Amino acid sequence: MPDPNPPASGTKPSVLFVCVHNAGRSQMAAAFLTRLAEGRIEVRSAGSVPADTVNPAAVRAMAEVGIDLSAETPKVLTAAAVQASDVVITMGCGDTCPVFPGKRYLDWQLDDPAGQGIEAVRPIRDEIERRVHTLLAELP
Repeated sequence: MPDPNPPASGTKPSVLFVCVHNAGRSQMAAAFLTRLAEGRIEVRSAGSVPADTVNPAAVRAMAEVGIDLSAETPKVLTAAAVQASDVVITMGCGDTCPVFPGKRYLDWQLDDPAGQGIEAVRPIRDEIERRVHTLLAELP
């Protein structure tokens, strides 16, 4: 039986992670999925009001697990990015996204690492990694 929600991007599924500033949670989630998917999934992240830089505590927390976010920059959320994605995951920040038929929308309720030290960011990072593993197991 064919997949009722085939990938929007054509050949591989696409996931968009969204948080307000695209500086912490969505950046960490995108980085984990990029590493774990090994090219099998198109990964994007964006924010409705992007920050100027990625949260330094998030950069440090990810460096501890071997992922370098230092060159990443927050990106603005666009309707085109949502439309091009099969799965749209908001990061518990009350963000609203354009809604298109045939997309899968999830909301991950996660603490905001903004203004937090590394000790507070580590458990957020670890929970994001756990959820990304679960997501990866559910994608084609």
